[in-house]
Amino acid sequence: MKTMAAILVETGQPLEIVELEIPALKPGQVLVEIYYSGICHAQLMEARGYKGEDRLLPHCMGHEGVGIVREIGVGVTKVAPEQKVILSWIRGLGAEVSESLYQWKGRTVNAGPITTFSRYAVISENRLTPLPAGTPVKEAALLGCAVPTGAGAVLHTGKPLPGQSVAVFGVGGVGLFAVAAARALGAAPIIAVDINDKKLEAAFDMGATYTIHGDREVVMETLATYCPGGVDVAVEATGLTAVMLQAVESVRPQGGRAVIIGNARHGEMLTIDPRQLNQGKQILGTWGGETRPEEDYPLYCRMLQYGRLDFSPLLDGVYPLTAVNTAMDDLEAGCVIRPLLDMSDD
Repeated sequence: MKTMAAILVETGQPLEIVELEIPALKPGQVLVEIYYSGICHAQLMEARGYKGEDRLLPHCMGHEGVGIVREIGVGVTKVAPEQKVILSWIRGLGAEVSESLYQWKGRTVNAGPITTFSRYAVISENRLTPLPAGTPVKEAALLGCAVPTGAGAVLHTGKPLPGQSVAVFGVGGVGLFAVAAARALGAAPIIAVDINDKKLEAAFDMGATYTIHGDREVVMETLATYCPGGVDVAVEATGLTAVMLQAVESVRPQGGRAVIIGNARHGEMLTIDPRQLNQGKQILGTWGGETRPEEDYPLYCRMLQYGRLDFSPLLDGVYPLTAVNTAMDDLEAGCVIRPLLDMSDD
């Protein structure tokens, strides 16, 4: 069986649209027909070479999506054929099968436990979660990364109490769901910081009380007018070390919490004045928002169903697989917030 896919052959070069030979399923693997795949900055960094040397070239791409199970390998019990599923890089229950090897014109194409830039893909059982009935399929593509990482960084990591203040630095796909989760928890005020007008408008729609344009305003001074003593929780979702430092400096002494989500480029370092720590501030890392797929994905689906999460501001760009490079360019330029690849539109 073959599938069309977008693969990375050389860093710094466009992805190539190729026809891959799909390998036979190993125990613990599942063949999924993918409906939609999200694209996030992790794929941009990978393709542009910002993560450093890539020793697995050529390889498949993508780590969030939604689709339907077409075949299951030996021992798979979590999902069944013809069942719709969420695909996510975040590990859940089930078998962990770390590698698949596709074939392309006599060359081996590497793939990890999940890839989503293809019409069909072999996925490890533990990267799949059954999609609750009634969940819109297009929105469900964002449940694999953007929603759990952003919302989880607030719900599970930062944990603001109702009435506590939250600042979100960087309101792309991940940051917008941090804003939405803060609103759902009753945080106030919620301040969104970015340099992109489109994203700031979306942040307001998602629940931000105030927005700050980083290129037109002095961020720390404006932030101080809303929260004179510092914010209770800051969430950083840019990957820029200077912004990470701003997030740390923005939180209040004696208990303020800065949650760092963003991935810095390979080799970049963050330097912090230790007096920030002497003030009793906390710097918290997060791994996918400390997400537990079996518990959290159904929760997010219910929040979507009952209007506690609004995905519509992010559904601003849908592309066919053949336009994947345009989608990635548009994401990098800030023209779209979270592009989706529609695998049926090819």
